[in-house]
Amino acid sequence: MAAAAATHTEWPTSAEDYQIIEKVGQVMKAYCRPKDTYVAIKIMDLEKITTSFEDIRVRAHFVYKDQLWLVMQLMNKGSCLHAMNILKKKGFGEGMKEELCAVILRETLQGLQYFHENGQIHRDIKAGNILLDGDGNVLIADFGVSGWMMEGGDRRKNRQTFVGTPCWMAPEVMEQVRGYDYKADIWSFGITALELAKGYAPYARYQPMKVLLLTLQEDPPSLRSYDDDGSGHQFSRHFKDMVRLCLQKDPAKRPTTSTLLKHNFFKKAETAAYLAAELTTKIDDIGETSINTQPMLPGMGPLYATKEPTTTEPKVYVPGTTWVFEDTPAADATPQTAAAAADEIDDFERQFLAASGGESVRKPQQ
Repeated sequence: MAAAAATHTEWPTSAEDYQIIEKVGQVMKAYCRPKDTYVAIKIMDLEKITTSFEDIRVRAHFVYKDQLWLVMQLMNKGSCLHAMNILKKKGFGEGMKEELCAVILRETLQGLQYFHENGQIHRDIKAGNILLDGDGNVLIADFGVSGWMMEGGDRRKNRQTFVGTPCWMAPEVMEQVRGYDYKADIWSFGITALELAKGYAPYARYQPMKVLLLTLQEDPPSLRSYDDDGSGHQFSRHFKDMVRLCLQKDPAKRPTTSTLLKHNFFKKAETAAYLAAELTTKIDDIGETSINTQPMLPGMGPLYATKEPTTTEPKVYVPGTTWVFEDTPAADATPQTAAAAADEIDDFERQFLAASGGESVRKPQQ
């Protein structure tokens, strides 16, 4: 997946060969004239790049003026979150049936396996960052908060930064006591499994502060964490066991991606063709329907502090926030917005410490 290795000479490397159509999420949908096909292009200011792209599969990359252009496969069906919203509107209920979850989760896990083996943590695995195309292919998106577990050619034991989206964030990332490693992604993967099954993450209806406290103080979430079963889907003991393994408070007890791929839940997972037939054919291509008007629950937004939300939350939900704590300021942050972000982060930390009463907020042992 390395950018340099994945670049194919047959793909044009001139901006003149690409016609920008529209912005879709965080990329541009473009038409590649020589190949007569649509692609996704990530356009970045060279002076503001803070993320490594060595693990992003690209068809071509080149510099145009003061910008880096990454030409990638267009995942024309949008995210799994978008897919679930479409299914709900069409009367299929909340979430997805187990067979669909199994394919998506297996493909996501294989992507995470490659990511981890190459020394990185994603740190924001969730349905909104898992993309689909019309052929049933699955790709992980949004490497904006990903972090390296390599330093000077050697693997780091852990990281210490407070990064991610509250509902999917592992307890050790929240606690900031001993640091965290790849196993933080396994926790997020387990939460994502529940999200796909039920349509939203276990604590998505709570404010970020309460999400943190529930994650640290309560038992790990499961299908039983949901007040009502609006999905109408039944889930096997293999699914429940896979989720249980991922959502263990002690990261050392969580399986690696390689071990998890051998779990019974994935042994009978269907193919991409099944996913295409059962799911993606029911969804319009992005651009034909808007994917930027999805309802967002309080705990669903990433912890960004430099931008206001771009969507209006339904009145039935408590208003949420969109904070994001990153290793470095957001690429497009000005000194003023960065200062505002720092103030908001400080305020969040003060609230968290006041609510938790100190560094350790786990439930006392019985």
